[in-house]
Amino acid sequence: MKLTDTQLIVLNKAAQRSTMLALPLPPNLKGGAANKVVIPLIQKGLLEEIDADKRIGEAIWRETRSGQGVTLAITEAGLAAIGIGSETDTKSKASPKPAANKTPAKTPKAATGAKKTKPVKADAPVKKTARTAPSGATAPTPREGTKQATMIAMLQRQNGATIAEIVEATGWQQHTVRGAFAGALKKKLGLNIVSDKVDGKGRVYRIG
Repeated sequence: MKLTDTQLIVLNKAAQRSTMLALPLPPNLKGGAANKVVIPLIQKGLLEEIDADKRIGEAIWRETRSGQGVTLAITEAGLAAIGIGSETDTKSKASPKPAANKTPAKTPKAATGAKKTKPVKADAPVKKTARTAPSGATAPTPREGTKQATMIAMLQRQNGATIAEIVEATGWQQHTVRGAFAGALKKKLGLNIVSDKVDGKGRVYRIG
């Protein structure tokens, strides 16, 4: 997927923000220039339009016919496009598996005129090395009763949950919930968060 330098800047800026929002755009992107950069990113699924929270001053990309302000957030596909994946994927690719010992160590024979070497005892303790995560290990799970656990339980429901519902259940602000999606859930726990627009509810999120 070919992206321009400006599009890469927009995606990287969004990934660096705790809210995962693409706004505000770089100062040189205004009017038609902004549309040429942003609209293709939306069409490719790298950015998505979400409801803006005016109470905390989130920047607005456009307004709907009903007057609802809409802002822009980077998607999981957008994070992948700039090389940001989950920590579990990164570790599994970067850490090679330790080589297994094919043959046991042989007891060296004493050479003529040379010092005798002590044979290795069969029951000698093996020196422990740094632990490596076993192949296929599951991601860590949050403690029960925490706000993060509450959010995950809501996202695991068949009908999922809206950001507003999670805000009401946890007491977090909307940008905190979005940041938790991209940070704690996607990067740390390796969960796949998907979303769909549902009539009468808006955008609904769930664990895919």
